[in-house]
Amino acid sequence: MERILLIGSGGREHALAKALVASESCEKLWVAPGNPGIAREAECVLLNIADHVAVEKFCMRHDVTLVVIGPEQPLAEGLADALRAENIDVFGPSKAAAQLETSKGFSKDFMRRHHVPTAPYQRFDAGQHVEARAAAEMHDLPVVIKYDGLAAGKGVVVATERHQAIEAVDMMYQGVFGDDGVVIEGFLKGEEASVFAVCDGRDFVVLAPAQDHKRVGDGDTGKNTGGMGAYAPAPIVNQSVMDTVCEKVIRRVIDGMAAEGIPFVGCLFCGLMIDGEEVSVVEFNVRFGDPETQAVMSVLDADVSALFASAARGSLDATAVRSAHVGFACNVVLASQGYPDAFLKGLPISGIDAA
Repeated sequence: MERILLIGSGGREHALAKALVASESCEKLWVAPGNPGIAREAECVLLNIADHVAVEKFCMRHDVTLVVIGPEQPLAEGLADALRAENIDVFGPSKAAAQLETSKGFSKDFMRRHHVPTAPYQRFDAGQHVEARAAAEMHDLPVVIKYDGLAAGKGVVVATERHQAIEAVDMMYQGVFGDDGVVIEGFLKGEEASVFAVCDGRDFVVLAPAQDHKRVGDGDTGKNTGGMGAYAPAPIVNQSVMDTVCEKVIRRVIDGMAAEGIPFVGCLFCGLMIDGEEVSVVEFNVRFGDPETQAVMSVLDADVSALFASAARGSLDATAVRSAHVGFACNVVLASQGYPDAFLKGLPISGIDAA
């Protein structure tokens, strides 16, 4: 039986918490820091998740057998490494493996080395603003401008006009998201979908494919966000497409990371562009997506606790998944006025009971 600490406080963690507490092998679940909705499912604890020593002490004091890390920031900061150094099992990749998400440049270079299908690209470091601007001025349109580091799902601009491309490069070099460089890549045609793989460093199990909707406005209009809603399973990911994803994307990533000495343990989120039977990687994330997780977990029939624990210990138990998808699920995201730009915080949420 597992005594689990789940790290995070969003809708994704709410969905994971519900799945974990419903698992046959889950004895106890804590969530740090959690939120009032999660508190209905599990015990929330006021723990500074940026303080690795405090997290380690909590785990030791409460005999935690497994830590599940939800958001990308703690992974980028090496929380998984710190816990593993204390012999605490973790579902989540090391800081080095997390570069698949935390550095777009690292991810694209890795895909090129290991023949993972993706768009052609150019990578520009922090001191190459002039060179990046020149590339944006010359690149065929549409062109995709990506901030190299983490940007909460908002560091991508698809420019259909020249001035948009140049403005995007200038904005990213002005430190809006940080001081990393940019990646400029070709525009991929097709339909986007996401595939999630639970990985133990050598093997993997895929869950239901999903599609999210990133534009803030109705009718797919407005700025990109971290996601305004999702549904699962995604019909465009038929069995033939899924076979291609498993063979040409996930397997090559798992084998490539292992070969480079940074085995991937955790959830590999494959953001894909699908055009007929052709599959290309748009991006990788190294954790479950938000809002996709809310839909994917709703259709998953599995002992999620046993699945994550076996992956964390390097002996993935595929039998923990009885079915990747039973039925269908759709969820929507509610956001405060102004999102994804500056928005109001701390407002009461009304109408929950009526909903």
